[in-house]
Amino acid sequence: MQYNAPGKCPVCGERLTITKLSCHKCHTNIEGQFNPCEFCSLPKEDLHFLKTFIKCKGSIKEVERELGISYPTVKGKLNNLIEALGFHVQEEEINDVEKSNDREIILAQLENGEITAAEATKRLNELKG
Repeated sequence: MQYNAPGKCPVCGERLTITKLSCHKCHTNIEGQFNPCEFCSLPKEDLHFLKTFIKCKGSIKEVERELGISYPTVKGKLNNLIEALGFHVQEEEINDVEKSNDREIILAQLENGEITAAEATKRLNELKG
């Protein structure tokens, strides 16, 4: 059985460096300092999301269906993945996801009869502001 190499040191949490590569066929060994691929250090959940996103050709609607999660959850996972790969996510994108989550909650409350249509309209309009 083969295991995935850990990406972070279990002692201090720093990123690990690959120092030895081996060929299983001819038993050649190469030693040095090698950087692991960026994707190899992602947690399994993020890697699964990334594979699904690629499989769905970047269609958020398809990812929603494939994983059974909402649009804001897909956007949130995508933002987390972008940050995990070392890129910056615009603050307004994070706010848009939060507003989208709030919208979903308001609509669910309306659907469940927890709030009136007037209250839902008022709260949705406040989100726009």
